[in-house]
Amino acid sequence: MQPISKNIQNRYKGFLETPSLWLKTSLLGLQPFIIPKKFTKISIKIDENQRLGKYIERFVSFQLRQEKGIEILAENIQIQREKLTLGELDGILLRNNELIHIEIVYKFYLYDERVGQDEIAHFIGPNRKDSLIEKLNKLSEKQLPLLHSDETKNHLKSIGILSKNISQQVYFKAQLFMPFSEKTPKLNIINNDCIAGFYINIMKLKFLDNGKFFIPTKKDWLVMPHQLVSWMSFEDFSMRAYEFLKLPYAPLCWIKFKNGEMKKFFLVWWSF
Repeated sequence: MQPISKNIQNRYKGFLETPSLWLKTSLLGLQPFIIPKKFTKISIKIDENQRLGKYIERFVSFQLRQEKGIEILAENIQIQREKLTLGELDGILLRNNELIHIEIVYKFYLYDERVGQDEIAHFIGPNRKDSLIEKLNKLSEKQLPLLHSDETKNHLKSIGILSKNISQQVYFKAQLFMPFSEKTPKLNIINNDCIAGFYINIMKLKFLDNGKFFIPTKKDWLVMPHQLVSWMSFEDFSMRAYEFLKLPYAPLCWIKFKNGEMKKFFLVWWSF
């Protein structure tokens, strides 16, 4: 068996280091799935052509299989009505004799106080196409209720699982980003440890002109910034930045400050 690439190891480590979005209590009625962080080396091959969501599901599958008290009974369960796909259950687990339907989410959100009326509603996607509240509502109104459909009950019964005995939990990891040069608010509902960096637009980019920069591929958005990359000068980075902003598309970037500190940030095309 060929060794697993260093890229996959770094991504898996970054995944493990990403905190859960909320802890202990429920969020809008959603119960968190919490698992202890154990830094083990990943030993499975993953298709590099998979989109990030499916890529992360493979990480979760490997992580769960390292836990003695957890048995995966089913994964990626397609629920259909005749030829129509109604949706998919990410997984059914047995954890310390408790049956759990788990949904897996890994997201990147930016805090914009101008959006919505409360802490949860303030978090939006980097390109403003989605939001945290939309994702939570989708989980509550579509993804979790799928468990109780007749089609799901019949499918689970066919593989020896009784759906009435299953609790539901969400394994929701996230990286959060705050506006550049503004005081970071203390989050009262969401886990403050999820704050991973800042975001900035092209108008304020001049304030970072003493830094060195790197633009990782999307799968490497998981990775914690490190020294061993090809850092760009501010001038070269600015030229690349304009290419992204014409699309428009907000890339995740790394910056290395003069003092050696490294941070993640999103370069956004919209004003704030």
